[in-house]
Amino acid sequence: MHTDLTISTSTLLAFLLVLARVSGAFVFVPLPTKDAGPSIARIVLALAVTISLFPRWPSVPVRDAGPGLLLFWVISEAALGAAIGLMVSFLTEAMTFGAQILGLQAGYGYASIVDPTTQADSEVLPVITQLTAGLLFFTMGLDRFVIRAFAESLDRYPAGTFVFKADLVTQVVNLAGSVFSVGLRLAFPILGLLFMTDIALALVGRINSQLHMSMHAFPVKMLMTLVMLGAVLAVSPQLYQAYAAEVFKALHHSFLP
Repeated sequence: MHTDLTISTSTLLAFLLVLARVSGAFVFVPLPTKDAGPSIARIVLALAVTISLFPRWPSVPVRDAGPGLLLFWVISEAALGAAIGLMVSFLTEAMTFGAQILGLQAGYGYASIVDPTTQADSEVLPVITQLTAGLLFFTMGLDRFVIRAFAESLDRYPAGTFVFKADLVTQVVNLAGSVFSVGLRLAFPILGLLFMTDIALALVGRINSQLHMSMHAFPVKMLMTLVMLGAVLAVSPQLYQAYAAEVFKALHHSFLP
């Protein structure tokens, strides 16, 4: 006995809209992949998440879905997913920003390695910090919150009903500003120590002009940075978790019921 497998046009349109929403987010979510952007792993994961959300797929009115309206729906869904992914990506960008400032002051800016996400030369500390932030993202189970955000956002904004508002733009801008504050909180303890080291070396060189302290400044600062990084890394998971709670609170306020 043969059975024909038929999929309605409404189901196909719902799949397309939900996939557009999920794909828009996974472009920015910090996944440890080799290439930047939607690589094969991201595409497969986006398809898997879309299929897993099948019970939340909306019922799309096929008669009203013309080409122009369908294009508008796809763009709005991709924009919603991109907004979710952008807000989540601030978690990694905050730590990377702090490492960027620290590497410049500590002298690690002279050394570069290949960034696995862009395949380009980058400074050592930002690359290590970016990979560490990605590990913390999955270790703390934040990926489950992202998938849950998609499921609950389909309840508040069914596919094809989302429209950008001013409060959402304000929320994203506020979170983008907090990237700088969190990054500075991570870097300031070591930056303060490096500043005091520069003052001490300058005073020693001023007292005894025969000592050329400038040639010893970089080794001393790099060694002290390594020692202090161990202390900062001990508290960075707590700071990362606190910032993640702030991000997901804003995400819940903006998208979830």
